Amino acid sequence: MQRLSAYIARALRKPLPQPVAEKTKHHLLDTIAAMVSGSRLPPGKKAISFARTLGGAKEAGVAGSRIVTAAANAALANGMLAHADETDDSHARSQTHPGCGVVAAALAMAERERSSGTALLRAVALGYDVCCRLTQSLNAVEFRAAGHSTHSFGPTFGAAAAAGALAGLREQGVRHLLSYAAQQASGISCWMRDEGHVEKAFDFGGMPARNGVAAATMVAHGFTGVDDVFSGERNFFAVYGRAPDPGELVRGLGEDYEIMNADIKRWPVGSPIQAPLDSLLELIRAHRVRAEDIERLVVRVAHLGANTTDNRDMPDICMQHLCAVMVLDGTVSFRSSHDGKRMRDRKVLELRRRIQLRGDEELTQAMPRREGIVEIGLKDGREFRHHTRSVRGTPGNPMTRAEVDAKSYDLARPVVGSARARKLCDAIWSLEGIRDVRTLRPLLRAPSP
Repeated sequence: MQRLSAYIARALRKPLPQPVAEKTKHHLLDTIAAMVSGSRLPPGKKAISFARTLGGAKEAGVAGSRIVTAAANAALANGMLAHADETDDSHARSQTHPGCGVVAAALAMAERERSSGTALLRAVALGYDVCCRLTQSLNAVEFRAAGHSTHSFGPTFGAAAAAGALAGLREQGVRHLLSYAAQQASGISCWMRDEGHVEKAFDFGGMPARNGVAAATMVAHGFTGVDDVFSGERNFFAVYGRAPDPGELVRGLGEDYEIMNADIKRWPVGSPIQAPLDSLLELIRAHRVRAEDIERLVVRVAHLGANTTDNRDMPDICMQHLCAVMVLDGTVSFRSSHDGKRMRDRKVLELRRRIQLRGDEELTQAMPRREGIVEIGLKDGREFRHHTRSVRGTPGNPMTRAEVDAKSYDLARPVVGSARARKLCDAIWSLEGIRDVRTLRPLLRAPSP
């Protein structure tokens, strides 16, 4: 408690190493672009219309709209926008999507406090550290298997840490902040059955971001609480841990930055589909594979990934559909992965009948690495196989600044227009020059009617 609370309280005064600052910009821009694009999807539209009913002090904006509301309300809406589909980032070992919770909370609190771009950058890196370490301390894979939603627990604490640092809480206040975060920590993994993605957007992004900002603003207002929620009688680990490792919360803190271990999605689709699309693209490029030449196409992923993506009704999380789109188009874009009408297209359906999805025990053992294998048999008898072990956008195969910029610009442009999307990307790349984060607000707004 002492080491963690002290670190959070001092984090905004600690410069980030240059590679960490650069990687943090990648994730900040990627998440903000996901918010903007998510504002036009059903979960995002619900979040915006709900935020419009809440009122509140005009502290922070809601992306893709002209709403300015209380910071906790903005965090709720922006968190849902960021996970309105499968565009946002993830962190394999912790089993979380840090950005949709942490960035939404940090951005709202930075607007509320009129923080600098540098402060926002450091708060986001801090949030990823706390978010990922929290579920790792609980053994994330086992914790999720037991029915808890790691995607809600970790980001709640990460959002609270980022918001608390931006609120200027001192060490004693941070102790109370963590206790309020623990009291709000919740989530069960039945979100996997949410066919509309609305509750899932709340569970992954909206709820953690709102709860983290609420905890920070309450403590900043003078709320007091328990000093040692991670130790002592009836503490957090005693309640939730089977074989917890509380030391994980502070192990390497300030030296090993978890944002360096986070993934950015190359493709705007569900995580289990990333590796198969990478494999398919390699096979298409290497062997000029065409849809009409394919006799059969077999996709192998971990059992959990296969169960999650098998013939789903939503295009962006349907393995067979997206593999068919990749073969037919040679790529998968945000537009094509969200085109519901395309799921009824004759050419897509005809190719889907030749695509098989199989859960693979060896790839299950490789988890949390999301590997994927694609095997293609052509009508002329030739057979090809590609095994993607390091998905593009993961630490072992990272995306470049140019790739993140291109993805983010493509996501933001249809909503805010070409000029504003370009200015938004450029502003994040030069974030250290921003003295008041509120100057980003006009770049995130929906155009005037």
